[in-house]
Amino acid sequence: MAEDWQAGGFGLYVHWPFCLSKCPYCDFNSHVAATIDQAAWGRAYLAEIDRVGALTKGRLLQSIFFGGGTPSLMDAELVAAIIDRARRWWPTVNDVEITLEANPTSVEAGRFRGYRDGGVTRVSMGIQALNDADLRALGRLHSADEAMRAFDVARGVFDRVSFDLIYARQNQTLEAWRAELKQALGLAIDHLSLYQLTIEEGTAFGDRYNAGKLRGLPDQDLAADMYEATQDICEAAGMPAYEVSNHARLGAESRHNQIYWRYGDYVGIGPGAHGRLTLGGTRHATEAERSPARWMQLVDQRGHGDIVYEPLTDTDALTEFLLMGLRLREGVDLGRLDALGGGVFDNNINGLIDIEMLERADGRLRLTPAGRPVLNAVLRGVLGG
Repeated sequence: MAEDWQAGGFGLYVHWPFCLSKCPYCDFNSHVAATIDQAAWGRAYLAEIDRVGALTKGRLLQSIFFGGGTPSLMDAELVAAIIDRARRWWPTVNDVEITLEANPTSVEAGRFRGYRDGGVTRVSMGIQALNDADLRALGRLHSADEAMRAFDVARGVFDRVSFDLIYARQNQTLEAWRAELKQALGLAIDHLSLYQLTIEEGTAFGDRYNAGKLRGLPDQDLAADMYEATQDICEAAGMPAYEVSNHARLGAESRHNQIYWRYGDYVGIGPGAHGRLTLGGTRHATEAERSPARWMQLVDQRGHGDIVYEPLTDTDALTEFLLMGLRLREGVDLGRLDALGGGVFDNNINGLIDIEMLERADGRLRLTPAGRPVLNAVLRGVLGG
């Protein structure tokens, strides 16, 4: 159990908290700033890598992920410096995956070549919709044409490019979503993240919804139909769901996100970043200060930006293992589940197997096709919630 993380792998997450604007549906830790001292940010990131690197030196690094915010606003030199410092502390697998999130408004061919030359191997683009009316409704700054031009730039520089789309949008019909998804699949694409629009508290959309001003959202039946259509269309195109919201051609899955879902260890640095680190035989939860200014101050004054560093109980670890692993189509390894004490949930699991929401097969516990659309309910059933 002490080294269970090795079955999931080891990665580095770098959070860049800045955006050109705040999208009304977004509840991520992102901020709009008039000026950004990238040199100062670089010093802070490198200091954090040095700190955690000293604790985990020699681990085999499988992935680095620059998330945000809008990491494509970072100077290419800063991205390269972070990658170089990570490589000093951790040897990497031969095909290390280094992903950078990008928005179409900040895509430039020269900048992308700089990222590639600095070590980035994969780009994930936040396109979200393929028509201008819905992009405006989502608060996006780019047009559909700009998105396609940005995608072409990325495809010309990187072998691996993913993009995100949101569905179940305001006034969206099933027919319109089917057509949009087929358009996306018709591009030279090997990975898609397809998210159903959710209304989060504390966002502009959340405030509008609570005031009764966010109209045209699909009802549950239509949203379910869109989910089913998504599975059928992507499966037919050779891009099945390997996780609830993520579709890929074989071999093009996001290796970094698989570390999360397979419950490996990952370093999280930058404002609001979360991490999981096994040290001294105990897995710890880490969380960094959310405020960019305060995070920088903490790193400078006390040597780190974390505000949470807590050992997880065996029950916490088991719960997280199931919450993450059952999102994957492959499910969870039954040997790991037993080693983590999963027997305490056997009665719940057997009951869900009886009603064909879960199955045991090939040494794994996984959702059935009937269980996937109701993942949250199945998870509550497993955990006894």
